[in-house]
Amino acid sequence: MNVRRGFLLGLIALLLAVSFAMVQPFLQYLLLALLLAFVLHPLHERLEPKVGGQLSAAILIVGSLIAFVIPFVVVGATVAGDAMALAQQLQSGGVSGFGLGQVEALIQQYTGFQIDLASRVSAYAEQAAGIVAGSAPGVFGTISHAFVGLGLGLFVLYYLLKDGSKLMGWLRETLPLPSTVQDELYASLNEITWAVLLGHVLVAIVQGAIAGIGLFVVGIPNATLWTFIMIVLSLIPIIGSFLVWGPAAIYLVATGQTVFGVGLLLYGTIIVNATDNFLRPIVVDRHAKINPSIIIIGVIGGVYLIGFMGLFVGPVIVGALKVVLEIFDEHYEAL
Repeated sequence: MNVRRGFLLGLIALLLAVSFAMVQPFLQYLLLALLLAFVLHPLHERLEPKVGGQLSAAILIVGSLIAFVIPFVVVGATVAGDAMALAQQLQSGGVSGFGLGQVEALIQQYTGFQIDLASRVSAYAEQAAGIVAGSAPGVFGTISHAFVGLGLGLFVLYYLLKDGSKLMGWLRETLPLPSTVQDELYASLNEITWAVLLGHVLVAIVQGAIAGIGLFVVGIPNATLWTFIMIVLSLIPIIGSFLVWGPAAIYLVATGQTVFGVGLLLYGTIIVNATDNFLRPIVVDRHAKINPSIIIIGVIGGVYLIGFMGLFVGPVIVGALKVVLEIFDEHYEAL
């Protein structure tokens, strides 16, 4: 490698590092824009010939705001309100309303151990409330950052839809890979992304929402918060929403609401589990099949590395690594 080529590669690496540092504070919003552009691209291809690229992109952005962003903000605000209310109730000594006394009695009756759950939960609640109170001065900065990030994400989404074909053409010309290899790579990435979004994200949302209906019916406090938690847990294979509705059923039985507790247990076992056992294979079979280990590693690792968007992007990244390795092995001699 000559000096000129080395200098150019070093300059490219430097500019990539600086560019990533510039977008890193808004990475969550840019990833959201990228996922929405991927989902909306088939609709854009159908709508563009009729109304033009600019109007089509604008219509789809307005539609995505109504269908995705606004409901997400509303649900997020409701979940945050439920979490704050739960912390305040526990901190103010409202633990008796959650049936902890009955649970303590049952534990002592069947195990012989006396556990002061109320004091422990109250202590955790005080710590949580202290963290929330301590972060209050930064709320305005967080909201401002969210508005800037959301505006940037919508701006990027518009141009991803409007000029997405040009971007793909530029990638095809720039990447030093044969056309046949690029065709296989993009097709495999397309399959694995749809498999994650439909076969796992969509099914997790449906499963968590169905389980949440059961919590609302039996009168579990802060059901919206627990529904959101179940949706997140449903993204992880094997674990699922049982970690919420199972203990909720036990809680109802322990507090003397045996009919509701048994009803919730049957509802979760039959209806909620049926959603995972039947809906997931039907959806996934239409796209690439992903090993559950990829989903678990992608979800947990993605959350630690990227944040909330890692729930959706993490499995795609791990799946993409698998695809790239397979293509490299298959076309090694031709590269």
